[in-house]
Amino acid sequence: MKLHELSPAKGSKKNRKRIGRGVGSGTGTTAGKGTKGANSRSGGGGRPGFEGGQMPLHRRLPKRGFTNIFRKNISVINIRDLSRFERGATVDRAALEGGGLVKGRTDGVKLLSQGDIDFPLTIRLSCVSKAAREKIEAAGGSVERV
Repeated sequence: MKLHELSPAKGSKKNRKRIGRGVGSGTGTTAGKGTKGANSRSGGGGRPGFEGGQMPLHRRLPKRGFTNIFRKNISVINIRDLSRFERGATVDRAALEGGGLVKGRTDGVKLLSQGDIDFPLTIRLSCVSKAAREKIEAAGGSVERV
């Protein structure tokens, strides 16, 4: 068997229906949409979720939970993630974004204590956990709240 001898299985390929191409095509005049009514018209068919006047599913189902509109979106990083910075470097939001640790829009960055650090860093972030602060200061670094 050669590449030029390959062909799809019989019946697996079917030409698409070309609607609205004249009476001789078999789908002329009404273009396969039937006669009259909103669905036969251009732009017809109703909006998404419309069920012909019946109460739509998304309104029949019970609503659950609560969405806090004042919620803050805080990015979380750990001490182990700070190993990519040089000794004595200042770690702030701009440095974290440049290092690829914080992406997208967030309302703040919080440093957590998972991992260890053995060189001093200056941390300038909005939130730092108590355990993370202790580890940074034990390594000779400092923590400033911005």
